[in-house]
Amino acid sequence: MPLLALALLRRSALAAAAVVLPVVAWAYAFGGLLLPAADPGPRDLVVVQHNVSDVNADPAGTARTLAAQGADLIALEELVPEALPAYETELAARYPFHEVRGTVGIWSRHPLTGTRTVDIKPESVPEPWSRGLRTVARTPLGEVAVYVAHLPSFRLGAGGLGTARRDESARLLGRALDAETTGPVIVLGDLNATVDDRGIDPLTSRLNVSERGFAFSFPASFPLARIDQVMAREATVGRVRSLPETGSDHLPVTARVTLD
Repeated sequence: MPLLALALLRRSALAAAAVVLPVVAWAYAFGGLLLPAADPGPRDLVVVQHNVSDVNADPAGTARTLAAQGADLIALEELVPEALPAYETELAARYPFHEVRGTVGIWSRHPLTGTRTVDIKPESVPEPWSRGLRTVARTPLGEVAVYVAHLPSFRLGAGGLGTARRDESARLLGRALDAETTGPVIVLGDLNATVDDRGIDPLTSRLNVSERGFAFSFPASFPLARIDQVMAREATVGRVRSLPETGSDHLPVTARVTLD
């Protein structure tokens, strides 16, 4: 705006055009992303994805923030035993169905069946490690296979950015998706990667991803990237939105998933 005012004061049409044209182009490309989300359609499921942090000091408050969104499904990562009762208590009224495997969980307004652990543990991880689950939500729109996953974080070391464990975990999840016979499929999780990262090609090559947007989720104090993802097969993922900050170092994200 200061540049536009200066251009007008100088009565320079060329300078004004140089300022206005990029603004118009930006508004055309991204302006719609700032509008409120439309109401869910008849083939839509609303989902929330959140890494709640294993050092979250207010799990009950976090759960209330998530429940207020009125989603059909809520996926959580970094669930620790001491915080789990708070999530179960606060989410129970609106989400009577839930499953937890290791440190990941799913809360649902609809019955869940066939829940099992999905082994996405890299071979180089020696300690007990369970960060993947698969379940089937029996929704009014039919059965939907839902995966919740938390891929390993990358590490910055002497050799550069270490992503081998994350990439291996993504490959294991991709193989599990190949074997999935229930459709549609929704994948929710902290993938420790943006959708443009080639390390998660085993997922993005198999699944639909969301429309572009500003829904950065990490770090919560100054979000720079979205590493919390919503993906789907035989369904379309709409615009992803960030939700208010909780006690986590991630922001929650939400999206509508339209079943084909």
